[in-house]
Amino acid sequence: MEEGLSKPGEEEPWRVLEFYSGIGGMRYSIMKAGVNATMVEAFDINDTANDVYQHNFGHRPFQGNIQTLSAADLDSYGARVWLLSPPCQPYTRQGLQKDSNDARASSFLKILELMPQTSQPPVMLFVENVVGFETSDTHRRMAEILEKAHFVTQEFILSPLHFGVPYSRPRYFCLAKRKPLYFQNPLLNQQLIRAPGPLFGHNESMIVAGGNEPQGSLDKSLQACEPVERFLEFKHPSNGVEPESSWSHINVPGALEISAIGSLEQYFVPLSLLERWGNAMDIVYPDSKRCCCFTKSYYRYVKGTGSLLATIQVLMLHLPGYNVVLVLVASHTGATIIVHSMDYMQRRAEDKIESLEGLRPRYFTPREVANLHSFPENFNFPQHISLRQRYTIITCSMLLIFVYSYTYLPTVKSLY
Repeated sequence: MEEGLSKPGEEEPWRVLEFYSGIGGMRYSIMKAGVNATMVEAFDINDTANDVYQHNFGHRPFQGNIQTLSAADLDSYGARVWLLSPPCQPYTRQGLQKDSNDARASSFLKILELMPQTSQPPVMLFVENVVGFETSDTHRRMAEILEKAHFVTQEFILSPLHFGVPYSRPRYFCLAKRKPLYFQNPLLNQQLIRAPGPLFGHNESMIVAGGNEPQGSLDKSLQACEPVERFLEFKHPSNGVEPESSWSHINVPGALEISAIGSLEQYFVPLSLLERWGNAMDIVYPDSKRCCCFTKSYYRYVKGTGSLLATIQVLMLHLPGYNVVLVLVASHTGATIIVHSMDYMQRRAEDKIESLEGLRPRYFTPREVANLHSFPENFNFPQHISLRQRYTIITCSMLLIFVYSYTYLPTVKSLY
């Protein structure tokens, strides 16, 4: 599996182990950042995820129980860097929140406890998990192990919104380096950072141990985000649509994948679900600069599982002195101007279900979710992976944008 990912002029690459590899998010991040690294082995117990990993990288991860690994096994890989994205279910708000008592947390703790027993422990670790992990007993145990092993850490809660991606999915990240290695900005050591400013060498006041990101900083991040349309497989009509215009291809990853998994029609939300759950749906538009986090139940359920996309945009113009409204309805088939009375429009506005039906919302496709997770254009699914399986594994995948953005920052160049 030893595929080198070297930058020109650099010496021997870092040897990396990728625990809980999933569909390869960590590996793609390292590749995107151009880090001089060799991925020695990947580990994941999920058969479907490993099918996708093998399809894209030509190597199937180790699929056994990693709790059976010994210190000698880990030494045999000669890896200096460990990447870990353990199961998040023990720490999610929707779960049972059993923390370290959850069996799914045990493998992560076992790997950490093995580290001091190895003859060649790693010099760097990167850990990713859901928000909530930072207050868990598992996190406390991790911090104790790392401190005893002479690691210094920097911790973050960051979202794609901080990096221009219109996707609200805050995640926990921890970077750890074993002494004598060090971070160039020691002020961030042993801190939990909830905004990206300190990473770029400014706004040190954003370093906070608790609470939320300052509202002004969040607003600034939202303003800098690309519109949702930039991440879609097909363009949707915008506010400036001309009557003769229609959907056209957009140069984003996966623009041809819809034909491989069926018609776009399968992504539209049925009327029965609009009638039942319309009040609980989060609807976004192509020009929106934020959408909600997708969960693994997305496409199976609509309530609280992620945003839906309006495929029809309605623009209204009231003519002063007349009891009529000009309505511009734009969709993938073109645009139409309709004249309605003010009374009719008032009644329709009061009927939310009819209004939602008029927007014809659809689910984001798996490729679009992958785009929001910043997966590269050449990432794709094997043909035998069903639509529901695609949603399950892509919504649970890593956020690449933070990892490869972080490696470019001058404050942490010494990490590599």
